[in-house]
Amino acid sequence: MSQIRKLLFGLALSLLTVSAFAKGININSASATEIAKAMKGVGKAKAKAILAYRKTNGDFKSIDDLTKVKGIGKATVRKNKDRLAIK
Repeated sequence: MSQIRKLLFGLALSLLTVSAFAKGININSASATEIAKAMKGVGKAKAKAILAYRKTNGDFKSIDDLTKVKGIGKATVRKNKDRLAIK
């Protein structure tokens, strides 16, 4: 019985962890460090460019708006969509 409880607890914990990350980081409030860590193919320099664009132009209306940032293309957005959010 104890092993079943442990298994169920582990399963519940893993589901909670997955759902917490499923929402992704908010590209309208995340820091350059958070963006660089969360996005595949985006380092510090591109993450800083995202912040600079956001500062100049205001919040992103959609995740696809990231393509307006120099150095961020459609392929980068496509492979990171599940890691990002607009809030």
